[in-house]
Amino acid sequence: MSDNPVDVAVLLSGSGRTLENFLAKITAGDLPVRIVCVVASRDGVRGSQIARDAQIPCAVFRRKDYPSVAEHNAAVNSWLGRYSPQIIVLAGYLCYYITLPGFTGPVVNIHPALLPKYGGQGYYGDRVHQAVLAAGETESGCTVHRVDDQYDHGQILAQSKVPVLPGDDVHTLAARIFAAECELYPRVLAELARDLRRGCGRID
Repeated sequence: MSDNPVDVAVLLSGSGRTLENFLAKITAGDLPVRIVCVVASRDGVRGSQIARDAQIPCAVFRRKDYPSVAEHNAAVNSWLGRYSPQIIVLAGYLCYYITLPGFTGPVVNIHPALLPKYGGQGYYGDRVHQAVLAAGETESGCTVHRVDDQYDHGQILAQSKVPVLPGDDVHTLAARIFAAECELYPRVLAELARDLRRGCGRID
């Protein structure tokens, strides 16, 4: 790990494969961040267990437990604030996330398509790949973007393209795109961390 890692919060909803990949990159010395906390939007997901196994504080905030999106996000952000993250990373987080007004650091997400194609509300997971295949696209990929007040809409930071091969189904295409995500997302996160070393962005 870097001698001066940037503190990162990870928000997830499922298997935690992206979190697992980040932790592997950190251990290998390829990602100069420290994951200080993890939020899960569902009970009992593998991502929560990965966090706990790594001794990372983890809390579950289910959307259905709150009367509104705003109240759900307020609870998430109140808990995140204890850990003063400098970057907030969405890693398969399926809830609508509203950034705390006092947070000035990057909030980023990765989407399994080449935005602006096949993005927006309702486009997640296998639904994205099904749409790509149904349209007869010859390439797809993944996009890292900043999070704003619309689904899959913020500034595009980087993309990685992969071919759609003859005979592909949802699963084969998804596997190829996830392999690309495993390289692209840590690379962009490392670049953001290096930039942040010149300044500071935290929840105070």
